[in-house]
Amino acid sequence: MTVRLVSKAEDLLPVYDLIVVGAGPAGMAAAIEASKAGVRVAVLDENPRPGGQIYREITRNQPSKRKYLGADYWQGKPLAGSFAESNADYVPSAAVWSIEPAEEGDGNDHHRVGLTVAGAARIIEAAGIILATGAQERPMPVPGWTLPGVMTAGAAQIALKSSGVVPSAPIVLAGCGPLLYLLASQLIDAGARDMTLLDTSQSLLRWGALRHLPGFLLSPYLSKGLSLLLKTKRNIRVVTGVQSLAILGGEHAEGVRFATRHETDTLQAETVLLHQGIIPSINLASAAGCPLTWNEGQRAFQPATDAEGRTLKRGILIAGDSARIEGAQAAEICGRVAALATLSDLRLTERHAADTAIKQLQQRRQRYFRGRDFLDALYTPRHAFLAPPDPQTIVCRCEEITAGKLREAIALGPPGPNQLKTFVRCGMGPCQGRLCAATVTEIMADEKGMSPCEVGTYRLRSPVKPVRLAELAGLPHAPRALKAVTGRDPVDHQLKETGHSS
Repeated sequence: MTVRLVSKAEDLLPVYDLIVVGAGPAGMAAAIEASKAGVRVAVLDENPRPGGQIYREITRNQPSKRKYLGADYWQGKPLAGSFAESNADYVPSAAVWSIEPAEEGDGNDHHRVGLTVAGAARIIEAAGIILATGAQERPMPVPGWTLPGVMTAGAAQIALKSSGVVPSAPIVLAGCGPLLYLLASQLIDAGARDMTLLDTSQSLLRWGALRHLPGFLLSPYLSKGLSLLLKTKRNIRVVTGVQSLAILGGEHAEGVRFATRHETDTLQAETVLLHQGIIPSINLASAAGCPLTWNEGQRAFQPATDAEGRTLKRGILIAGDSARIEGAQAAEICGRVAALATLSDLRLTERHAADTAIKQLQQRRQRYFRGRDFLDALYTPRHAFLAPPDPQTIVCRCEEITAGKLREAIALGPPGPNQLKTFVRCGMGPCQGRLCAATVTEIMADEKGMSPCEVGTYRLRSPVKPVRLAELAGLPHAPRALKAVTGRDPVDHQLKETGHSS
């Protein structure tokens, strides 16, 4: 068995047993598990090759040439190898822009998925869907963050994994979260020079973090975290307790001004890498109508799921970091669990065997829960970076809406982000709120004196990704759609044309 590569929309089957969206750790694991049962599986992946963000280009990279990516990265090799040997249909460079859940009582148990491959759009169906869309970086809007030369830490890591590109020095990494130190370590090993790390994390001695410390000491993250911290501090300058920062420059980033409790300083910078943690990627789940819930510890909205990944939309499950931030190893386990649960629900495998396997996997997963609460509390972003106080700071990059403009509009009384969107178009650009939704919620919560949970976030509709009108017009049209547009039943019309009408 080998995976079938699908590069054209017309090569897709019209109906699958299971569709998996995303080919990161969770998506690949789900496809592998489902393939063992012999079901028809399609894996729709936005990237040109499997691996997701954490294992990006794992099928092409070799340890001998890119050792600097670290041992955790190379754990993706066997997973990608098993995926390549599965019987799934793998559809790379596919933009999934719509999920239409099956409705109770309409006689059709299949969900409909809209996607574009190689410039052609198609609607395919499946009895089950697993969303494994992963995480995205939390936006970090600070003055100057839209200047050329400023990017997210994740974007810099993409360049490093995909092409071995090291950013131009001097480099400033700013923000909080484990990824910031991981990237610093990778850049050090890749030969980067003249780096400074500005850590905006709050104190380790905060009660919110300290009370979770015992669990962290027994977790698999302890030794890895200490190793990254020590390595980074030995090799580059690290400034902790940073409370504010602004990126300076005219046509390009030229420096960073920052302040701690004890000092204010300015650094030269050719490249600025921003990061303040990751949050679940929820746009597709939201557009499919899956309810969201607020995770106070991770300061983010996430889909409401049960322990196996089931949402309140029957037959739609969510696995990995798109459900809750847990890391690559836990995501792989979640993908397998979601696949087994789907197969069991669809009666494509024996329920008792699936339940037994799920129980064993969940026990392994518990190991990766240890320490997560400590990391979440330790790297909770400072309020000033969640809800930028500077009125000139751009929040919505697509529509160029500033924090000041948002606060003025909020003062007019819109009850939530969806109504605010109609006031100032924030969140209506090509990214559909991916780069501003979290900040809009935090600013509105700040202005109204409410919690983000009460404020809510954008309700999305399909398409969640840009799709050309020509692609939509080129879709094969169902008889019901043709009748809605023309007013004629195409079946009756065809019978009359051929002289077979009664």
